Amino acid sequence: MQLFSIVRGTFGTRALAVALLAFVGILSIEQAGAAERSGPRVLLIHDMEGLSGQNDPYTFLYGHPAYPHGQALLIADVNAVIAGLFAGGASSVVVADGHGSGNPGPDILVDKLDKRARLISRSEPFDAYLDLAQKDEFDAVAVVGMHCKSGSGGFAAHTYTIGMELLVNGHSITETELVGLLYGRAGIPVIFASGDDRLAADLKTMPWLQYVTTKKAKSASDAELYPVDQVHEAMRKQAKLAVQKLSSAVVMRPEGPLQIAVRAVAPANMRWLKAMPGVNYDNETVSFTASDMADGYRRMRPIVTALSFSFADAELAPYNAQPNVDDLKFKGMEELYRRWFAAESGHAAASPASSSRKSEYHGFE
Repeated sequence: MQLFSIVRGTFGTRALAVALLAFVGILSIEQAGAAERSGPRVLLIHDMEGLSGQNDPYTFLYGHPAYPHGQALLIADVNAVIAGLFAGGASSVVVADGHGSGNPGPDILVDKLDKRARLISRSEPFDAYLDLAQKDEFDAVAVVGMHCKSGSGGFAAHTYTIGMELLVNGHSITETELVGLLYGRAGIPVIFASGDDRLAADLKTMPWLQYVTTKKAKSASDAELYPVDQVHEAMRKQAKLAVQKLSSAVVMRPEGPLQIAVRAVAPANMRWLKAMPGVNYDNETVSFTASDMADGYRRMRPIVTALSFSFADAELAPYNAQPNVDDLKFKGMEELYRRWFAAESGHAAASPASSSRKSEYHGFE
């Protein structure tokens, strides 16, 4: 059985071949081509859990008092990587929000962003992991502030969202691998990543990456910090090297059909889907066959939405502790009845006032 194929170029290191065995049946791979311009165009996607100087998980939770400190840590890491990318010869760097804290503005401090880079802005919502994968726009991707996958024991360990594990052909993947698989469809490689030591272990499947370890995970909510100035120096060095070695980077091209599975892990569950017609459910896992990775990703997202319903017990706990909880529940039921009566009477019920629609989008929201 051929585990993967070399589409173009050769790779002389046994380590690369061994590492890619983890992707049994998922990939054909190829070398990235050198950019035919003054320098490669790099898309930088940032998350917010794998930052240097960060050992408080509430620094990435919008609305918490610690969140502004997280923003300061984020811009410092991103600017260090941007400096390295330009030093390596990048012709442009575009930044996209891959975190989506719920902040009505961008997570990143735009006024402090390296002036040579720009934060992407669109008038309509878009998905930073899928909708920017265009070969005519970018030659490479760098990911910053990433986290390890669910069950890896790292700082803020999860995949895509809390309470789930994502499997492709039986292989549990990280979000960095997910980005590689989605951008690989367009021939774009991931060349740089940063995050904790557990993510470094997860990414042995991508040995061509220039990786910077930002901290040592002690648990999901604590980490041993490394000197931030030393981490930033490493980021500048490795990002520079990532651009210089672009021609030897690996493009991860998923081969279809693919078996995609979303497995619920604590604090989530999907037991209520067990008897749902048309749902392939087994042991807290919903699975399906996708024609390619983009198809798998699009079809995964409604499952993730369904999974999030199980968060209600935890989310409603403070609400249920209120002394007037019975009155509040009655008002909620009253609103439900109002909408029911309106629908059955043939006219739309006026919705409660909501905040105005956003005019700018920078990635995940």
